[in-house]
Amino acid sequence: MSKTVKKTDEELVESAQSGDKQATEELLLRYAGLVRGCARGFFLMGGETEDLIQEGMIGLYHSIVDYRKKEDGRSFKNFAYLCVSRRIIDAVKTSARKKNAPLNNGVSILVADDWTEPGLSPEDLLILNDDRREFKQKMSRVLSDFEFKVTTMYMDGMTCVEICDATGKSAKSVDNAIQRSKKKLQEIIKK
Repeated sequence: MSKTVKKTDEELVESAQSGDKQATEELLLRYAGLVRGCARGFFLMGGETEDLIQEGMIGLYHSIVDYRKKEDGRSFKNFAYLCVSRRIIDAVKTSARKKNAPLNNGVSILVADDWTEPGLSPEDLLILNDDRREFKQKMSRVLSDFEFKVTTMYMDGMTCVEICDATGKSAKSVDNAIQRSKKKLQEIIKK
């Protein structure tokens, strides 16, 4: 009977930095609890704990990309905790700034659940489907191709990390596209 040898965090990071997506996934899964634990300790004005968890996962992803083993022997675990907690704290600070009031008081673009309410009559479902189609048409007119693609994935419930993998873009690029989309979509929702 052969025993599977569990790789250390540092070995997984090295593999992930060499392009091994399975190693990246393993680290993201291994540290998901740490991210959730960090996120629970904070409150995001105008947001939910899930938003903070998503920010923490972005921080975790960056820690995998940016980790360099130092001579002082700093572990990946400590580096990951630092990156995750800083990303979450930055999100909380950013949400508290007055310049973000429109974003904090805006309408969520996660509307996928609203379109599939159980117990609706066929007429109501038809109206909802028409509303969704009309909303997507409006989205396609005001958003760039990349913003539309990212926003559609986000509305379908994909995480930022999953969107990064699917599009091949950086977390910052995906996050910026989502933020731009929110601003643009708030304008069309108001009309």
